[in-house]
Amino acid sequence: MPKNPRFAPDRPRRIEILAFEDVQLLDVAGPLQVFASANDLAAAAGKPPPYELAVVAERPLVTASAGLGLAAQALPEPGALLDTLIVAGGFGVLAACDAAALVRWVTARAAAAQRVASVCSGAFLLATAGLLDGRRAVTHWRRCAEFARRFPAVRLEPDPIFVRDGNIWTSAGITAGIDLALALVEADLGQPSALAVARQLVVFFKRPGGQAQFSATLALQHSDARFERLHAWIADNLQGDLSVAGLADAAAMSERSFVRHYRRATGTTPARAIERMRVEAAREVLERGLPVKRAAARCGFGSEETMRRSFLRLLGATPQAYRERFASASS
Repeated sequence: MPKNPRFAPDRPRRIEILAFEDVQLLDVAGPLQVFASANDLAAAAGKPPPYELAVVAERPLVTASAGLGLAAQALPEPGALLDTLIVAGGFGVLAACDAAALVRWVTARAAAAQRVASVCSGAFLLATAGLLDGRRAVTHWRRCAEFARRFPAVRLEPDPIFVRDGNIWTSAGITAGIDLALALVEADLGQPSALAVARQLVVFFKRPGGQAQFSATLALQHSDARFERLHAWIADNLQGDLSVAGLADAAAMSERSFVRHYRRATGTTPARAIERMRVEAAREVLERGLPVKRAAARCGFGSEETMRRSFLRLLGATPQAYRERFASASS
């Protein structure tokens, strides 16, 4: 992706947040306030603002799904100097994806940006513009199965709060846009500045433990009804044989048919779903104070090291760190 030269140290970084009709209000306001607070703190310290902020849209006034009107600047010329383009999400994102002129603008504007990001279902618009093909990405957990069906070329990761793949950043549901914006501020200004913004907003700088964006069991309940009984059976048999052959037999399907239909219904593979369910079960027993070794055995991991790798991959924390953070409060 072509990029403009980096901004001079004394020139604010231009951040554009793309809005549209029926946008999710917090997808716009959350990240916007993070960068605005960075400017406020810089001003309080007698320093120039690090960011130039703009909400942009096809129309001068768009109405968020909450009913609040947002005044927006016109879409800039695609080649104008830009540091970061952030695409918001919301109920109106599919209509935005169908707006050919807007999709073309996103593609062209992204080519001029140092970084491109999405909040929540804004990933649908980035994917429609072809910006996520072959890349890792995340979106709101409720829309993961839909996203996987629409954009099979994207390497969807349904669990993290946000994902960075090169200069493309995508974030999960709604408030995860604040986490993403704080990470962008940290990349620009350093950890102390990002921490100061988080303190100003009274939010976690980096969410401790539990960094998966949703309950695995809850998400799977919104998939094809044919697999609901299977998921209940898996939850009761986490220590048992959960191979593809065993799962297909429990679902009364051939292995090939089972894998194909399961992926289509849930947006993930059986192995990933089982890993998430085991991690979720382990979280519950660790919160009750169970030792890590016993939690690993009870939840079918086979070894502490296997559980540790799964926790790091899905939660960004070790089982021991998770237990230390949450057991005392839950016990």
